[in-house]
Amino acid sequence: MQIGVRSSEADARLTSVLLGCGIAAGPTYIIVALLQVLMREGFDVRRHALSLLANGELGWIQMANLLVSGALVLAGAVGARRLLGGNRGARWGPILLAGYGLGLMGAGIFVPDPAQGFPPGAVIESSAMSRSGLLHFVFGGIGFYALIAACVVFARRFASLQRRGWAAYSAFTALAFFITFAAVASGSKSVVTMLSFYGAVAWIWVWHAAFSRTLLARSRVRIDVKR
Repeated sequence: MQIGVRSSEADARLTSVLLGCGIAAGPTYIIVALLQVLMREGFDVRRHALSLLANGELGWIQMANLLVSGALVLAGAVGARRLLGGNRGARWGPILLAGYGLGLMGAGIFVPDPAQGFPPGAVIESSAMSRSGLLHFVFGGIGFYALIAACVVFARRFASLQRRGWAAYSAFTALAFFITFAAVASGSKSVVTMLSFYGAVAWIWVWHAAFSRTLLARSRVRIDVKR
């Protein structure tokens, strides 16, 4: 009996660690990206998407950032699945979060094409897209839309639990990110579009960290109860 209790506590602690990875994903991505924005010569948030940081001699930093952040999101998704069990949203929510993690990792493997004069010396516009650039765009799109869908799934879950604040937060996050990402994907390069997308990226990472934090708190409660 004691062995079973210890095993159960070990499972709960593993779940907590995985959810902790989910919490760390957003801060990791934002901090590393922000440092690059401040340090990389020629990078301008008014014209350049963060994905362009994967180009140039220091491009490996952003590639690693995407891979590590994606792996942390994936771990958090596994933790969410373990905790939610058979509850509403327990199946598709974590699957979609995992899709976002895999999308980030795929975008980290395939480098986007230089554009808008970055890195310095790159052409301002190019009508041709390389295979790597295309796959970067595809993986990024899959990841972003998977995250939007996850917000919708969890908004419905929170609504069913009468947690209206979280339901509204999740629904607004999905809508705002969809609008800004669609604007960028359509080819709009206006300053308003770019800065709005930057804001949406930061916002949705905050949502992801806060959501993971709520699950982690629930996981810790389970550990305390079992004691």
